[in-house]
Amino acid sequence: MNRIEKIKNQFGDLKIDSFLVKNLPGIRYISGFSGSAASILLAKDKNYFISDFRYKSQSVQEVNKGYEIIIYVQNSLLFLEDLIEKHSLKRIGFESNFLTYAETENLRNEFKQVEFVPIDSLIEKIVMIKNEKEIEATIKAVEITDKTFSELLNIIKPGMTEREVSAHISYLQKMFGADGDSFDSIVASGERSAFPHARPTDKKIQKGELLTLDFGSTVDGMKSDMTRTIAVGEITDECKKIYSIVKEAQQRALDKVKAGANTKVIDSYARDYIKEQGYGNNFGHGLGHGLGYDIHEKPALNERVEYILEVNNIITIEPGIYVEGLGGVRIEDDVIVKDNGCEILNKSSKELITL
Repeated sequence: MNRIEKIKNQFGDLKIDSFLVKNLPGIRYISGFSGSAASILLAKDKNYFISDFRYKSQSVQEVNKGYEIIIYVQNSLLFLEDLIEKHSLKRIGFESNFLTYAETENLRNEFKQVEFVPIDSLIEKIVMIKNEKEIEATIKAVEITDKTFSELLNIIKPGMTEREVSAHISYLQKMFGADGDSFDSIVASGERSAFPHARPTDKKIQKGELLTLDFGSTVDGMKSDMTRTIAVGEITDECKKIYSIVKEAQQRALDKVKAGANTKVIDSYARDYIKEQGYGNNFGHGLGHGLGYDIHEKPALNERVEYILEVNNIITIEPGIYVEGLGGVRIEDDVIVKDNGCEILNKSSKELITL
């Protein structure tokens, strides 16, 4: 059963006669289109790909078979009106996580004869299982990220700014074959490494500091996402202790990843260990997340929600400890879920590296 069939097979239970897709990662997942503007309407007996004149040729080249391609010049809603009438549509499902309130109200005002039904995570639940092509692209993206990290170790020096390191990441990943960065890199040194999502600044990296590097590349739409924390010069004993705890916490979680495992339980293996070591209040984010055409996909690995892992889920495992005024450590790998364990894609060392 292909992906579109899996979506349409749920129309009956959801009591909808069609489904409108606006989220670009979802569009790429079910159509192959990599551009920046498109919509898809899945009716019971027909599939429509809708984009504008800029993507006329690209749509023909990229969109999978099974779609009628519609290219508009001015207003895509005119085509939607035609399709509603052609198929006598009454209840159109839409992605409640991605369509804004204003966009939804606009649709409801334009098409008062139709009920627009919010649907949560219809595509996202299917997206969680990757096919062979997507896995191959992810592996290549991870290899590029690993290679970039290895090269960075020869480049980073005290006195460089975080922003300069970030620029090297983007340059190297493209030079090694990436389509681009999978997200804006996190480069955080010293006390700023205690900010889990710190953005690069003009702060200069100094000796005696922790340096957290969180970055990834994109290959054929698929993302990689790796974090390594290194030492620039000699660091304090507490920083070394924190590093050791995070490394052990990550390994304890990795050891529990396999098909059939509960994500909330996996999170607890890392989180409970960090609590036992006295740093429970310093690990405030989830253990990991799904990875694919979007940098954060389902399944989530945290304390609040539960998913049962399946073969060919691609997820991150990334515990961290963040101590205000001192610094922080995070270690992250991308892994593929297997029947009896997981394949860790990243090959970069997780021993504490001191430059």
